[in-house]
Amino acid sequence: MRDAQPSTIYLSEYQVPAYLIDTTALVFELGEESTKVSSQLHIRRNPASTISNAPLALHGTELELISLAIDGRTLDASEWTQSGEQLIIASVPAEFVLSCETRIRPQDNTSLEGLYKSSGMFCTQCEAEGFRKITYYLDRPDVMSVFTVEIIADAQRYPVLLSNGNLSAAEVLADGRHKTVWQDPFPKPAYLFALVAGKLACVEDRFKTMSGRDVALKIYVEDKDADKCEHAMVSLKNAMRWDEEVYGREYDLDIFNIVAVDDFNMGAMENKSLNIFNTSCVLAKPETTTDAGFQRVEGVVAHEYFHNWSGNRVTCRDWFQLSLKEGFTVFRDAEFSADMGSPTVKRVEDVTLLRTAQFAEDAGPMAHPIRPDSFIEISNFYTVTVYEKGAEVVRMIHTLLGPELFRKGSDLYFDRHDGQAVTCEDFVLAMEDASGVDLGQFRNWYSQAGTPKLKVSAEYDAAAQTYTLHVQQSCPATPGQSKKAPFHIPFAVALLGEAGQLALQLQNAALNTETADNTEMVLNVTKAEQSFIFTGIKEEPVPSLLRGFSAPVKLEFDYSREQLLRLMSSDSDGFCRWDASQQLGLAEISQALADIAAEHDVVPESAYLDACRALLSDESLDGAMVAMMLQLPSEAYLAEIFHPVDVLGLHRARETLRLVIAQALRGELLACYSRCASNAVYAADAGQIAQRSLKNTALSYLMLLNDDTGRELATRQFEHSENMTDRLAALNALVNSTAPYKAEALQRFYQNWQHEPLVINQWFQVQAMCRLPGTLETVQGLMAHPAFDIRNPNKVRALIGAFCGQNSVNFHREDGAGYRFLADQVIVLNRSNPQIASRLLVPLTKWRKYLPAAQQLMCAELQRILAQPDLSSDVYEVVSKSVQEYSEE
Repeated sequence: MRDAQPSTIYLSEYQVPAYLIDTTALVFELGEESTKVSSQLHIRRNPASTISNAPLALHGTELELISLAIDGRTLDASEWTQSGEQLIIASVPAEFVLSCETRIRPQDNTSLEGLYKSSGMFCTQCEAEGFRKITYYLDRPDVMSVFTVEIIADAQRYPVLLSNGNLSAAEVLADGRHKTVWQDPFPKPAYLFALVAGKLACVEDRFKTMSGRDVALKIYVEDKDADKCEHAMVSLKNAMRWDEEVYGREYDLDIFNIVAVDDFNMGAMENKSLNIFNTSCVLAKPETTTDAGFQRVEGVVAHEYFHNWSGNRVTCRDWFQLSLKEGFTVFRDAEFSADMGSPTVKRVEDVTLLRTAQFAEDAGPMAHPIRPDSFIEISNFYTVTVYEKGAEVVRMIHTLLGPELFRKGSDLYFDRHDGQAVTCEDFVLAMEDASGVDLGQFRNWYSQAGTPKLKVSAEYDAAAQTYTLHVQQSCPATPGQSKKAPFHIPFAVALLGEAGQLALQLQNAALNTETADNTEMVLNVTKAEQSFIFTGIKEEPVPSLLRGFSAPVKLEFDYSREQLLRLMSSDSDGFCRWDASQQLGLAEISQALADIAAEHDVVPESAYLDACRALLSDESLDGAMVAMMLQLPSEAYLAEIFHPVDVLGLHRARETLRLVIAQALRGELLACYSRCASNAVYAADAGQIAQRSLKNTALSYLMLLNDDTGRELATRQFEHSENMTDRLAALNALVNSTAPYKAEALQRFYQNWQHEPLVINQWFQVQAMCRLPGTLETVQGLMAHPAFDIRNPNKVRALIGAFCGQNSVNFHREDGAGYRFLADQVIVLNRSNPQIASRLLVPLTKWRKYLPAAQQLMCAELQRILAQPDLSSDVYEVVSKSVQEYSEE
């Protein structure tokens, strides 16, 4: 057990910084054994601080201090002290220059925070608190400074030297080294600092902004990856144009750089003008990258670029406000991706993530509002709640205000706070001031955790021609919040009649609704119980509720099977059509559970099979949408519905039902597969992606039949496909079957792609997610494979993360071996990369959902981790909260 519990930081204790840093000058002398960092900081007392004569407390960790001086006078060791991660100088002038020299060892930095070395390249990751591993500094987001950076390194080993801003000077030195000088004219906090030095190829393009600025665009990668940058470059230019057209935001420097790094804890980082990316989020070509990979590159490139305004020019005051920049930017990148592809498919993908990962987080020991009240380790709050739920909160504001007023609000927000570090309250206030809409109650979304539930009932009065919706909202208790005030929930609805959507007239409409058109309304649910009465309704309608998933809530409405089939077949809202298919699938799985328990055959309702048959046969529909509707609710979603979760029982019921559907629709599935097969040159556009998605969904069903037809289709597709989407889908189908060819397919895949790390990550992932028994032993064996490296976060996520987080039937083995395996890996990674270790822990934190025997085994592993000496604060926070919840049961 730890000797000392890490301290908790509270939002309520925020104080403005006692000092500000107006300018920062850094000199890096990069070496093979160590790196010397020299800094000159122009510091002054903060006039907004009420603490007079405060000592100067700088952040720093894992630093070797060489010298320290104020205004040129070297400080005696008695003039400063060190305490934890702080260097404290008791007495300083009101304004002065602090000079500091430190020595660091990036080669030994396995945490991948601060300055570290990856594949022979120096690079940085400073968000959230990595800069303090570089030099002593006021490492907090509300201290913004103008940076000048000089980098000196061996010219042959590191011909490329990059930092933020514009290149102001470059020089070859006499000793075989060279240097560059970079100046960033825009004040930024230390977390946005970046440095890269290495031997890299550069792919270049240009972009002319709406005011005529000519911007150089450069993507730096290893030589072997230069042919995989075209999609990222096109995505960047599309994002720049979209941000001008939709938000009026123009790029503000002469150069924009992207660097791809293989060892990276995150997806990417929005450092001002020097975005550092995980290779998985920038490299793409058809032979090595799936459709999902292409879409991820497009979305992440856009996300990091959009941060230039929503995160960089206007940043967050403190880390409690993280969703200010992340939620807003995720919303922006989601809208961009929707415009670039299929809006409905994008929306369903986002909702699926919310309903599985985010709703589960809301129900667990780490539940927190999108603006947390406290934390021990900020790295643990880069969560689906802060990002995805944060984006939903912004989306709700967009829904309540409408696109024109929302744009007016965002313009005011950027203009009012350009160059400032601000709060979520500042964002909401700008929206209120620009629109005149009162968002007072809406602010509860920022301060309250948990997933609200809307329980809806309806009644139709034929004589009065009225249709009434009764709505009750509630929110379960979460850690530290036992009672919740009502939320302001935008609830989008329509009423379907025999001939289509009915015209809507609501009593007291001015008080209760925002109207999109006369057949759809957004009801303002603001009370614990409300009733909405629609008048002039001449027939009993089918309600289409929560259209577009207008709020991140759980909806309860007692739909009949006939109503769901009606919504699935004819609703104009794509989300509601998909959701109806999921509810019907859920009903079939529930029945399959009962049938198996009673030792009866599993026989789906004929109407459900007919609806699936119609989907397969209707060539006018979006193929990607059809593919999503044909897929039964995932096991991750089922774990959010059934309590307690019988993992093995649910898996068996779902797989049995899938087999019966495949048997019933064999002819239609074969016809669909044949219709979607194409020899067209690969394109990552919405049409082709939809076609491949539907084809591979059909293949996954056909492989369940365990006959020669499915095996031959999968084998032929694996051997002859020229794109990774189809090749990997075929490999996945083979690996999850008893086909004798699968061992050869795995070996051939590895031999063909062993020189491509990102492809081998997919090879690891396919095996880690195999549903067949014995997968844990396969994963354990693969950890000894030469291509696996536990120091590489991508490899860890592909093998360990995929098995523990996405293979529930094998992770939740009854003997608890899956839990022991995960705990073992967390203990190992805690010593080298605490961020990755804490993120891997998530499956164990969900222990409350499962059967009692599983709960005991999971919590025993949590307690074993907690008993380890020298736990990082990252791991300690997650595991201690989980164990505390178990102790309170």
